[in-house]
Amino acid sequence: MKLWGGRFTKPTNQLVDEYTASIHFDKKLASYDIKGSLAHVAMLEKCAILDEKDAKDISTGLKVVLEKINSGEAVLSEEQEDIHMNVEKLLIDEIGPTGGKLHTGRSRNDQVALDMRLYLRDALMDISQLLAALQEALLQQAEENRDTVLPGYTHLQRAQPVLFSHHMLAYAFMLQRDVERLGDSWKRVNKSPLGAGALAGTTFGIDRKFVADQLGFDGICENSLDAVSDRDFVVEFLGNAALISTHLSRLCEELVQWSSAEFNFIELDDAFCTGSSMMPQKKNPDVAELVRGKTGRIYGNLIGMLTTLKGLPLAYNKDMQEDKEGMFDTVETLKGALALFAPMMESMHVKRENMYEAVRNDFSNATDLADYLVGKGMAFRESHAVVGEIVLHCIQHNKYLLDMTLEEIKEFSTIIEGDVFDFLTPEAVVNARDVAGGTAKKRVEEQITIAKKNLQDTETRLSEWAEQIH
Repeated sequence: MKLWGGRFTKPTNQLVDEYTASIHFDKKLASYDIKGSLAHVAMLEKCAILDEKDAKDISTGLKVVLEKINSGEAVLSEEQEDIHMNVEKLLIDEIGPTGGKLHTGRSRNDQVALDMRLYLRDALMDISQLLAALQEALLQQAEENRDTVLPGYTHLQRAQPVLFSHHMLAYAFMLQRDVERLGDSWKRVNKSPLGAGALAGTTFGIDRKFVADQLGFDGICENSLDAVSDRDFVVEFLGNAALISTHLSRLCEELVQWSSAEFNFIELDDAFCTGSSMMPQKKNPDVAELVRGKTGRIYGNLIGMLTTLKGLPLAYNKDMQEDKEGMFDTVETLKGALALFAPMMESMHVKRENMYEAVRNDFSNATDLADYLVGKGMAFRESHAVVGEIVLHCIQHNKYLLDMTLEEIKEFSTIIEGDVFDFLTPEAVVNARDVAGGTAKKRVEEQITIAKKNLQDTETRLSEWAEQIH
């Protein structure tokens, strides 16, 4: 008989049990379910709803149940539907009918909302830590390549040279915003729904704030209907995860391009590549490709959650059982990608000479020639046209700007002087961008300092979170 089966005259159809059971995936919440139950029991004793002996027996029994679940000794059954009912049934088996008092003053509706918040709170910490580790790897590459010049692209066409360190830091700052978004969402995750009951609260004189404090929450969900039906915090996490995946995917695309023979800018370590079953020469950037590919499933989990919620009336509906698998999958997919990404970036070999040769043999210094002419008094629109003619001349004669003689380039404008070539070297072009946020070496050093400070702030925040919830 189900723990809720008193009103029913016959057991549920076996197919119904199989279809509606969530224990196959929500068993992941076992430790959180018991953690919440221990706090709930402590509150029931404090409020004299349970006596000291019953509270002690239940608490001791819950700890034994957790040990048995963790060791695999406990059998989690489909007949008990979900982790909440399984834990309660195991508790009753362990300590007898007293275990049935555990559910006093609460519902599975507020219980599952609590478990998901506890789970997601840990996930926010883990993912933030992994993002910080990837930022450190990017920062390491930036510091080791302070003088490495890389072609910068727009429209995947060479545009202007940048420092490779500048390029790595661009991703470090993207990930910093991701960390900050996770930190901001903590405020909405870290609220306790327990005590909201099924939808309207409970007749027992419980102390919701006590439970919230016991579990390290910042406060309680203020409205019982909202508390049990709210999954905004899950949607927000999935949205943040989708953005993180977008940033990872963009970097993966560049790693795939850069490691190809056509670019030949980097080489990924063998430990993060695979071979071909047919072609012995192949070295495939499969980790980067798979991280890029798994972005689609993370997007799908977000859309799935939004679709599940869009037509639901208040309060809890069984549809909301679909809130967990996508969340679990996103957490595990993202953590798996991030755990691989940091060591892959740390071990990446940068082919500085190839990057420099690419910059030396293109027209990415053309804007600087136009700026040079502006500095000599020519209007920019006119200088733009003049340099366009010079570039066309070079293309027709199979050469680049630095290959031209002074006499040859002066044919296009007599105001050009011998110092022009000093303005057109890759180093000069890079260091000419001496504005805040620019690619000049001095400005990149400033960005490195900011990135290091960001990492320190993240470490401080994570320490505060850990202290609060443990």
